[in-house]
Amino acid sequence: MSEHNPGLRPWRDIARRDCRQIMVGNVPVGGGAPITVQTMTNTPTSDARATIDQIRRCEEAGVDLIRVSCPDVESTAALKQIVRAAKVPIIADIHFHYKRALEAADAGAACLRINPGNIGSAARVKEVVDAAKANGCAIRIGVNGGSLEKDLLEKYGEPCPEALVESALDHIKLLQDQDFHEYKVAVKASDVFLAVAAYMQLADAVDCPLHLGITEAGGLIGGTVKSAIGIGNLLWAGIGDTIRVSLSAEPEEEVRVGYEILKSLGIRTRGVRVVSCPSCARQGFDVIRTVEALETRLQHINTPISLSVLGCVVNGPGEARETDIGITGGGNGKHMVYLSGVTDHHIQDETMIDHIVSLVEAKAAEIEAAKLEAEGTDAGKATAVAAE
Repeated sequence: MSEHNPGLRPWRDIARRDCRQIMVGNVPVGGGAPITVQTMTNTPTSDARATIDQIRRCEEAGVDLIRVSCPDVESTAALKQIVRAAKVPIIADIHFHYKRALEAADAGAACLRINPGNIGSAARVKEVVDAAKANGCAIRIGVNGGSLEKDLLEKYGEPCPEALVESALDHIKLLQDQDFHEYKVAVKASDVFLAVAAYMQLADAVDCPLHLGITEAGGLIGGTVKSAIGIGNLLWAGIGDTIRVSLSAEPEEEVRVGYEILKSLGIRTRGVRVVSCPSCARQGFDVIRTVEALETRLQHINTPISLSVLGCVVNGPGEARETDIGITGGGNGKHMVYLSGVTDHHIQDETMIDHIVSLVEAKAAEIEAAKLEAEGTDAGKATAVAAE
């Protein structure tokens, strides 16, 4: 059964963990809301223009939330301009100085990423919470295996799931003591086993949304693999309400990888999902270069569409029947095109890539037009009912 008519597939169902919902700006997190994709800028936040330019690229990639570091007063001073320019909610990353949190809240940050225990005295924690309440800010508690409190390291001897969870619960209590409940929590580690075990334990201990990530995951390839294993395992288990893929790569790449993880689990669909073979001597065209070219040229497509690119007729027809658009390699530079899982026409090598791009663009336009028509019909029905 093809993707455009999937039918009932209970073996694909993921039962998400129940939790309460918070708002990060205008974006709901938890409580059954769509799992959001985050990233973090790496420009100096004090350079508002450069930071906004980077945010724009991430927005084009589909980011839902963006975090910016606020280590000094110059950064929080630029934050107001950044918040005004951004189309998505901005999270201010605060580490130690509580005044930066106050300034960020006043500047319009939708969320403050802090560890309340690092802010200082209870009086300072209260000031930060009061600022968050006054400005409608959420708070993310960010526990990290690489920066656990000294007393917990002494107690447990090393970073372990129990230490991360205890740290998170201690920080949560500081917020709850101030009657603040608009928070989400992360217990990240660079070790996949440690991070997954900690999130599993925390998920059973709290009712707040959880932010997932494998921190310091590495470069584009290695970090993608580690993140897919760690975040993917948790999402498959129904745990997680927002994610960030931490890569030594440009922020927009983190967004793209995040969506690929969600798409692979059928949790969220955005853009073109490519099914392609690894290629072999049977291939009727250069599969690797074709896929590279198509992925680049189809980045502007936001509409969920499936595309199969298969080099030969061994698995090609079967895979093509499962996608919206498909192509399988044939002999003499002549290849079969499938539309909605059905053989439709042949295409030659020299026009293949341009032709596939045009087919995908046309399909996206068709889907969007149908969506608008349905929305208009629903709106008309609602108006008619209201008039009665």
